[in-house]
Amino acid sequence: MSKHKEKLKKLFEHPLSGNIESAKLIHALEHYGATVDISKHGRALIHFKGKEHSLVISHGNELTKDSIVKLRHFLEEVDLTPDKL
Repeated sequence: MSKHKEKLKKLFEHPLSGNIESAKLIHALEHYGATVDISKHGRALIHFKGKEHSLVISHGNELTKDSIVKLRHFLEEVDLTPDKL
């Protein structure tokens, strides 16, 4: 399994993983065709299939559990889930 798919798979684990680095996750999303714009204010705007999602990036470069849940819902909405890759 590719490292990119592994990163996306971590988002869908139960219980939620508290150890997801935003930089590696963003790289994986870009690998699958997403465009990501990162602001100076700790946000990443993810564009995929005509939809967008704002992802909050914490100072420690790891995602909060709330951010993970919201990103998971967005990825399900645009059919970018591990079982569909």
